Amino acid sequence: MSSIVSPTPARTTRHPHSGGGLPGTIASEWTKLWSVRSVWWSLLASVLLMAATAGQLAIYVENGNTNDEPGDEQGVVAVGRIAIDAVELTQFAVIALALLVITAEYSTGTIRPTLQWTPSRWRLLLAKTSVVAGVTFCLGVLLGGLGAAVAAPVLGQWGRFDAARTLGDVVGLGAYLALISVFTLGLGAALRGAVGTLVTVFLVLVIVPTTLRLPDLAALNSIADALPGSAGLHFLRADPDPYPPAVGLLLLLGWALAALLAGHTVLRRRDA
Repeated sequence: MSSIVSPTPARTTRHPHSGGGLPGTIASEWTKLWSVRSVWWSLLASVLLMAATAGQLAIYVENGNTNDEPGDEQGVVAVGRIAIDAVELTQFAVIALALLVITAEYSTGTIRPTLQWTPSRWRLLLAKTSVVAGVTFCLGVLLGGLGAAVAAPVLGQWGRFDAARTLGDVVGLGAYLALISVFTLGLGAALRGAVGTLVTVFLVLVIVPTTLRLPDLAALNSIADALPGSAGLHFLRADPDPYPPAVGLLLLLGWALAALLAGHTVLRRRDA
């Protein structure tokens, strides 16, 4: 009599998917960011530029207040303002970091597997934006604190430290660098090349506004004031003319969103 052995039911153990979706894409972009050696050089350059520029600007203030030329006097200056003025140069090291997040993949060809792993263009761009904005905001806060710390002892009696105001300047600087970096990321996705993106950002932030203001015409000045670099500096300096600081922040945010939309349009319509 043969025994009948009933088959053991197959166990259907379901393993929940992990690491997918937007969180997984953000984790992937975070890992890729720190694997690019140039990113570390950009971080180091931004720190050195902020320290050197803030120190130099503080020396100018101290010398101007103590020399025999009345026109050079600036009086007592907030230490946070020195960091804000120094960011006009320092920001380009941070911009270099932001553009590498997208253009480095195009230059090495790794954008192809990236788009295969993350076919959703919006998810990919949102993940890159999250990483860039988070890193550059924290970097901006660090740089603002560094600039203020370097300026304070150099200014001496000509420096003013108010904890609340300095904190506001430092956080504002982080927000500015985060939005400028997102703007750069969007342009990088649209232009696909590091050189072209850097040149375009430099033109928009520096050359075009300066050129528009040369004739000193109201219409051209209004256009220059609406550009991202000018809007961001109005926000940072709390300058009420020609519009409130909050409007400057909103203008900068609008430019960042427009650049991301342009980058998404190119990513969606063109293959890698």
